[in-house]
Amino acid sequence: MAAASAASVLLVAAERNRWQRLPSLLLPPPRRWAWKQRTMKYATATGRNITKILIANRGEIACRVMRTAKKMGIQSVAVYSEADRNSMHVDMANEAYSIGPAPSQQSYLSMEKIIQVAKISTAQGMRIVRSEKEFEEHLKSARREAKKSFNDDAMLIEKFVDTPRHVEVQVFGDHHGNAVYLFERDCSVQRRHQKVIEEAPAPGIKTEVRKKLGEAAVRAAKAVNYVGAGTVEFIMDSKHNFYFMEMNTRLQVEHPVTEMITGTDLVEWQLRIAAGEKIPLRQEEITLQGHAFEARIYAEDPNNNFMPGAGPLVHLSTPRADLSTRIDTGVRQGDEVSVHYDPMIAKLVVWAADRQAALTKLRYSLRQYNIVGLHTNIDFLLSLSGHPEFEAGNVHTDFIPQHHRELLPIRKAAAKELLCQAALGLLLKEKAMTDAFKLQTQDQFSPFSSSNGRRLNMFYTRNITLRDGKNNVAIAVTYNHDGSYIMQIEDKIFQVLGDLCSEGDCTYLKCSVNGVASKTKLIILENTIYLFSMEGSIEIDIPVPKYLSSVSSEGTPGGAIAPMTGTIEKVFVKAGDKVKAGDSLMVMIAMKMEHTIKAPKKGTIKKVFYGEGSQANRHAPLVEFEEEASDKRESE
Repeated sequence: MAAASAASVLLVAAERNRWQRLPSLLLPPPRRWAWKQRTMKYATATGRNITKILIANRGEIACRVMRTAKKMGIQSVAVYSEADRNSMHVDMANEAYSIGPAPSQQSYLSMEKIIQVAKISTAQGMRIVRSEKEFEEHLKSARREAKKSFNDDAMLIEKFVDTPRHVEVQVFGDHHGNAVYLFERDCSVQRRHQKVIEEAPAPGIKTEVRKKLGEAAVRAAKAVNYVGAGTVEFIMDSKHNFYFMEMNTRLQVEHPVTEMITGTDLVEWQLRIAAGEKIPLRQEEITLQGHAFEARIYAEDPNNNFMPGAGPLVHLSTPRADLSTRIDTGVRQGDEVSVHYDPMIAKLVVWAADRQAALTKLRYSLRQYNIVGLHTNIDFLLSLSGHPEFEAGNVHTDFIPQHHRELLPIRKAAAKELLCQAALGLLLKEKAMTDAFKLQTQDQFSPFSSSNGRRLNMFYTRNITLRDGKNNVAIAVTYNHDGSYIMQIEDKIFQVLGDLCSEGDCTYLKCSVNGVASKTKLIILENTIYLFSMEGSIEIDIPVPKYLSSVSSEGTPGGAIAPMTGTIEKVFVKAGDKVKAGDSLMVMIAMKMEHTIKAPKKGTIKKVFYGEGSQANRHAPLVEFEEEASDKRESE
């Protein structure tokens, strides 16, 4: 406790067994599976061939490792939990084995089910403690979260450096005593102490500092006779002084940016070194070319404190991959982001000759990454990558909190031109449906298969209501005889003309609004119109009559609801307890995070719906809560 009061510290989960986010731990399949193929050869330092590897991981990184293994003619073995039975990495593998239930501590973290695994340690679910008074509470919370996520509640205490940069160096060592570095990555921009955008090389770093960083990382690797891929992490201050933080004994999630600037395949290097070969290149042969960014695309809601989400990927379309654009993912359209694991959907990686060109390419590619079905951080990444301070390379670990207002502005009303596009898309989809009905009935004159609005000696005007955020917008649509439309929103008149076209699995709206032509991806799902263009994305709702709408998802009035599907870890109240606004009611563990559910107002707990260890679905009422009479009158 004395140490805690002396200076600000970090509580860090030791995380010795973090399999669910291990980028590429590669081992031969366990011996108990050897009977499947007795001719299997194991990787050793003696130079024997590697013919099959076990990838003790899941998701996008498992898929990425399998691609290199396939290229090298190496068979891959996947492991999966019950929740991942139909996942992409299982389909890609030559063999796959079930390792247990969905919770990671019963599957990916089980030492009994995954053997010959080297222990690793890395920083994570992290707490900043600025005073002795806070220490005990943060320690308990960090331990609970670490135990659930990593099956290990050991803590490390580190000195806290205010507004630092997070710079890490990729190193490799082999069995012959050689070690090299492949330059540095800047991973400073983070939320919830997890990285959002990484880049290589680090912006603004002089050549002499870059050399010192690399040499320091190599010394650390050689000091422990390190073999394989590793990442040496440093904290850097504003004067580019750097301090050793830790070494991750594995390939990091952000390794693709290093591959892009060095022209290497680091997974292939791992396999060759594991087979006893020397590092493929000497230090002087490793050159830095251009600049690369990696944007992590997550299922999360940036406008709700980056709350992780889960659900189906109803629509998923991506930019086209090429030599300078890379997409590492472990999901496909139709797959579901699980509540049990990290909510990362994909990594979008781009390369260009310099930082500004790479940044332009990143933003261009993000606009082509379109997802429907759950909240994502894509629009936030666009806002972040376009911020003037980010463009200038002035990055640090407090970048998002410092610029929160600019990065997450209050939603503005949609431009009327976009509302016209949404209305046109709705009308054209309607027309496509009636045209299909006309073909089925084979009666081209049927009044039930006509939606052109044509009238003899008059123009037909139809009123459409769309919802922009919380506001209903009335649009008067007049059908012209030539197939165009006149739309009126408030006192503004728009001439609108357009049609639908298909490209692959996507539908596009080609239209002209007051003479300005555009091409926008159009998706209409249930009661929402989604428009994706190079200017950004927008969602416009189609209001549903009250008698058709389902019960509100906001939970019981005055109660507390589950922010997502998760497991109730702690319950602090019981029926009859009196609470005040902000009192902790429960602790929920979901998607590797701990969420404290608090009382919305002063009142009395009438009923608790969930006990410790039970699972609650998203938006489920957790308690029945009765406000005090005075508070109820004020709210009314």
